[in-house]
Amino acid sequence: QVQLVESGGGLVQAGGPLRLSCVASGGSFSSYAMGWFRQAPGKEREFVAAISWNVVSSDYADSVKGRFTISKDNAKNTVYLQMNSLKPEDTAVYSCASKHTYRNYADPNRYDYWGQGTQVTVSS
Repeated sequence: QVQLVESGGGLVQAGGPLRLSCVASGGSFSSYAMGWFRQAPGKEREFVAAISWNVVSSDYADSVKGRFTISKDNAKNTVYLQMNSLKPEDTAVYSCASKHTYRNYADPNRYDYWGQGTQVTVSS
């Protein structure tokens, strides 16, 4: 059983940065692909970013490309999401998730384990 715990959310002004962390326990973190998803009130969960188990590949939603960066530290069992130039439309609950392969990285239904989420609120 893999447990994922996010942290780093909060209230930030538009244009500011924020870094989210997701610490994994109970599994072989270095062998997992990891993803970040977000869900705003009244909207469906959407893909934000993903990174392969060996950090060779990473992908982003068009809406965050160039502003967000995903990284993975296998020694610390942690995946990060650095968010810069935040916009009010980035406001959502952000969750990390793990899966065994990188295939279909943008499909939330393909992920095996999820964290509880952390709230990010961007004020205008």
